[in-house]
Amino acid sequence: MYNNISTIIWDWNGTLLNDKQVSIDAVNVLLKKRKIPIITEEKYLDSFGFPVKDYYERIGFDFSIEPFEVPAFEFIETYYSSIKNAELHINSINALNIFAKLGYKQFILSAAEHNKLVKLLTSFGIERYFESIAGLKHDYGTSKIEMGRALLDNYQIKAGNACLIGDTDHDYEVAEALGCRCILIANGHQPKSKLQQSGCLVIDDIEQLIKMFNTIKIDKP
Repeated sequence: MYNNISTIIWDWNGTLLNDKQVSIDAVNVLLKKRKIPIITEEKYLDSFGFPVKDYYERIGFDFSIEPFEVPAFEFIETYYSSIKNAELHINSINALNIFAKLGYKQFILSAAEHNKLVKLLTSFGIERYFESIAGLKHDYGTSKIEMGRALLDNYQIKAGNACLIGDTDHDYEVAEALGCRCILIANGHQPKSKLQQSGCLVIDDIEQLIKMFNTIKIDKP
């Protein structure tokens, strides 16, 4: 199932970057301001998803009172003011190094705003691993499908030779829409039980991903 892969398409938030707690803390600042009950990690994992607007409604925001763009903007400001507290997941750089040495082309496909995304990748010193970094043109966390299609077209990537690695069911939806294979890692923004409902291969962490690639010796075409 995972043979003949030549291209790895990484999600960023929650997959390579361990920003779950930063995200929880940031949204709780917004909830407190609006006198909406704050959320626990368990509530966050059960509620988070794409589009982000729907997730906001699930945790108590009322867009008949204010437009979605208001808390979305506040969240981005709060999140990025605290992003220095986030770290890469253990073995993220190790995985990037291993895939690079094996000759895989690597890309980032993220629902984060493009310029902020590039700046953050640069701050972690890992932008050099990627052939291209694809982020949205805005901060509103919408679907990545159209951007993914453009990525495949622009870099002449054969979908059947690509594997998308992410941490949410939307990553699986994107992979399905693009015709790529997919692996989901269950230490990001959604729980393993929810990811498994997709029917996609779900693993626990990047260390397991590395072992998987080494064990089954995934062949490049």
